[in-house]
Amino acid sequence: MKKFLIAAITAILLLFLLDMAYYRWGVYIDLNKDQEVSFFATTQGKEILADTGKGMEPFEIRGVDMGVGIPGYFSTEFAIDKETYLRWFGMIQEMGANTIRVYTIQIPDFYEAVYEYNKDNPNPLYILHGVWVNDYVQNSHVDAYDDSFREALLEDCRTLVDVIHGRRKINLGYQATSASGVYNKDISDWVLGYILGVEWEDVTVAYTNHMKPENNSYHGEYMYTSEEATPFEAMLAEVGDKIIRYESEKYKEQRLIAFSNWPTTDPLDYPEEVKKLFMKCASVDVEHILSTDRFKSGQFASYHVYSYYPDYLAHYDSWKNEIPFAEEYRLEDGDYNTYGIYLELLCRHHKMPVVISEFGVPTSRGRAQLDFFTARSQGYMSEHEQGTAIVESYKDIRRAGCAGCVIFSWQDEWFKRTWNTMANVDLSKTAYWSDFQTNEQFFGLMAFDPGKETSVCYTDGDVDEWSEKDLIADYGSSRLYMKYDEKFIYFRIHQEHPNPKEILYIPVDVTPKTGSYYAKKEELKFDRQADFLIVLDGEDNSKVLVQERYEAFRVIFAEDYGEENPYFNVPDKDSPLFVNIYMALQLGKINAVQEEDKMAERFETGRLTFGNGNPYSEDYNSVSDFIVKGNEIEIRLPWQLLNFSNPAEQQVHDDYYENYGIENLKIDSIYAGLGSSEDKGTRIRMGEMPLVGWGKNPEYHERLKQSYYAVKEIWAKNAG
Repeated sequence: MKKFLIAAITAILLLFLLDMAYYRWGVYIDLNKDQEVSFFATTQGKEILADTGKGMEPFEIRGVDMGVGIPGYFSTEFAIDKETYLRWFGMIQEMGANTIRVYTIQIPDFYEAVYEYNKDNPNPLYILHGVWVNDYVQNSHVDAYDDSFREALLEDCRTLVDVIHGRRKINLGYQATSASGVYNKDISDWVLGYILGVEWEDVTVAYTNHMKPENNSYHGEYMYTSEEATPFEAMLAEVGDKIIRYESEKYKEQRLIAFSNWPTTDPLDYPEEVKKLFMKCASVDVEHILSTDRFKSGQFASYHVYSYYPDYLAHYDSWKNEIPFAEEYRLEDGDYNTYGIYLELLCRHHKMPVVISEFGVPTSRGRAQLDFFTARSQGYMSEHEQGTAIVESYKDIRRAGCAGCVIFSWQDEWFKRTWNTMANVDLSKTAYWSDFQTNEQFFGLMAFDPGKETSVCYTDGDVDEWSEKDLIADYGSSRLYMKYDEKFIYFRIHQEHPNPKEILYIPVDVTPKTGSYYAKKEELKFDRQADFLIVLDGEDNSKVLVQERYEAFRVIFAEDYGEENPYFNVPDKDSPLFVNIYMALQLGKINAVQEEDKMAERFETGRLTFGNGNPYSEDYNSVSDFIVKGNEIEIRLPWQLLNFSNPAEQQVHDDYYENYGIENLKIDSIYAGLGSSEDKGTRIRMGEMPLVGWGKNPEYHERLKQSYYAVKEIWAKNAG
């Protein structure tokens, strides 16, 4: 009996160790060293070829980048399920796309969905799969040869290869940026290639090259470096070589390889003033990474290129005489399409195919960068304008000679942050509400709108969704209503006898800490201390003002815009001055040669846009704020515009000058009233709207944006 127990335990331990070695550690023995490797995609000159059932033919990548965020969850929670992926895949393919790009290892549901969607599909969706590099490691004190960088990247590459072949088990906590689970679906037949790495930090590249000058070459079985290679490029060559070797030996397959890149570390030459202006201290040139005859599939160059930043060509003029094809990109107004020129410069630099693996514009109300020449800015773009910008960018990409492109992105992602609003919000709670002021949340072709099936209000002049329970103030001949959801605070004004020449005012009391009973410039009085003043002065002159004590922009960015430190001259708590609300666009660069480049740019985000806010209306304008229709006015304001840092838990900004920065304060109600230019002597009475947060349980529904149909119009007609 003892012998049997010992044998049984030994067998169990052996099976456990074999399982660990094969499915978790990636151990393998190559028993077929002479077997030829297979591949279904390769490169030929600057083209990508793929065998989709008819032999090797030119294959234009038409893809969408897919993140891992849905409302109510952060990216590292990997909350998207198989059924959702399957539904999305159908919509993506119907749009005319043939490829989906993901950035890191997903949960098993993703690979199961890919397998199920593609297994009997004569026109499958292909996958470009990324390998992520931890943000903390890349921005830390180490160079790229440190084990936390290089060894982790090599291990993640091996793990990914096993994942796509359905032979991997990943423990929870394997890494912060990838999922975990049992991966048993082989989707390798549809994985077109790998894009290794992320947008490289120029300082990390420069630091690596400085600290490891002796590591400027690598010679492997599949990839090696040229004499011009830098230490960072040699590290990439090693990573590429070893992922090819691992897959070739273990699975007898190869696929396309690319290394992520972006303009910050592009390989082009620029004059000294541009290098100094943008602190351009490093470059990554994949032309220095060469392939041996053993690598059958091929390499392409991958770039994230957006039209608005960094637009190097906008900051010097000599290129107009140096670039022979520049005149081909001259616009009707005499300016140049610098986006198209830049793309063609990249394509001309490379001998291999170039794929623009990220491009797009967001449909946010907030803005972070302005595109001076092609009006494809980073934010404050309607869904219609987004569609036009994507289509025009796609035409530029094709004209430049690129082998394909991937639109960023498929879906909006509520959890995201951006540099010019991140100080204003609680970053640990961004997944639970839709911040229309933060552009990074709205790059998607698909929106997540509040409400299970429809939103609580559409600002279109139709007031059927309003009821008497929304009434907060009755003035006899006029009434004020309010309601809210996960994205907006809504106002409705009903007037029995509207006067188009009359200016209407809505004071809003948000914080109990500060505010004014009086607006000096506007000559208005209130029965509560107001923090904001909505001014309705026609279609073109309406705006929201903030009491100067509660102005977040001044507290965060004053010195960047040449003003004195805000804490040297603190506004009174009850100051009667109401000022414009701004967003930072581009901070001044102190090392600039040209004086105009030293100046900071800002955007008046308090200005209100007239238009129809109903996505199901023909004249829908997704960035509109208010509409006037007969004796009804409807307004919608994003939470952050009124200094909410986390509306899901009723959190607003506390007093900046008591806390020396932005801290949170919980409130239970906000107050608003209605007055006009015709009765300035009367103190405006304000009514209460109670607030009840929704915590971590936002309601939302999916909606395809107008941009989706614009892309479909150009892609689905010639799907491939």
